[in-house]
Amino acid sequence: MLQFFDYSPEVKFAMEQKKPILALESTIISHGMPYPENYETAQVVEQIVREQNVTPATIAVLDGKIKIGLTAQELQLFSCNNELYKASRRDLSFIIANEYSAGTTVAATLFCAAKAGIKLFATGGIGGVHRGDAQDISADLIEIARTPIATICAGAKAILDLPRTLEFLETMSVPIIGYRTQVLPAFYSDSTPYQLPTSVNDIPSLVKILKTHWCIDAVTGVLIANPIPAEFNIPSNEIEPIIINALHQAERNNITGKALTPFLLAEVSKLTEGKSLHANIGLIKNNALLGAQVAHAYFYS
Repeated sequence: MLQFFDYSPEVKFAMEQKKPILALESTIISHGMPYPENYETAQVVEQIVREQNVTPATIAVLDGKIKIGLTAQELQLFSCNNELYKASRRDLSFIIANEYSAGTTVAATLFCAAKAGIKLFATGGIGGVHRGDAQDISADLIEIARTPIATICAGAKAILDLPRTLEFLETMSVPIIGYRTQVLPAFYSDSTPYQLPTSVNDIPSLVKILKTHWCIDAVTGVLIANPIPAEFNIPSNEIEPIIINALHQAERNNITGKALTPFLLAEVSKLTEGKSLHANIGLIKNNALLGAQVAHAYFYS
């Protein structure tokens, strides 16, 4: 297995020195934002993590190697590559065997981070149960349920069926902890009508729950819901009609499967005249900051 993994010098040094590491996914870069915003955001996000004395480990697949951390040059080349696959966990063997390159979804990133021994992961928003009756359920939820890693996110993406996503996570026994919120945030929006089972207002309380969860030998991951900052918030009643419009566009164009989420994000960005893209950038920076703070506190407590 080790022959398929490649650690950046920065991540390798952090592991040798036993320093805290925060995993970051790469489909935000490859499929979530256009160039150059994706590259600029990735650079800033990694720097935010470093400023908390934590090492960022952006995970991706390059030429058939699972990269745990990207060098500056790799990050730049990855950001402007228009021929990247979008890899969930099921796709990794095909992509590695053929020496392709890919952005890793939440599911694939969690799988790779767990193999690397990383316990904390920050992303924008997770996948979930899609709207409608197609039974389209993101592999993100399955991987969160079976991988003992804490995922910091701004809730599930607003394009999803949020109540059914919450129900699925409850069925899979995944703890969901609101950070300074008692309701589920929905990516672009800081609140929804959906109550969370648990909330905390400070990082020590959060870390205590994480350590206890794994101390009692619970095998699931933990989802930490961190609302989008107020200055980037798009209220639900404003974004919902736009999402419905984008969903209709996807249906008319017969867009399904792994192509659906990138299409919807791009369509929503177009319909909001870029407002949703700025919100996306704002929330991933915010999640990276909280993720780094939690990683630091978890490691040193």
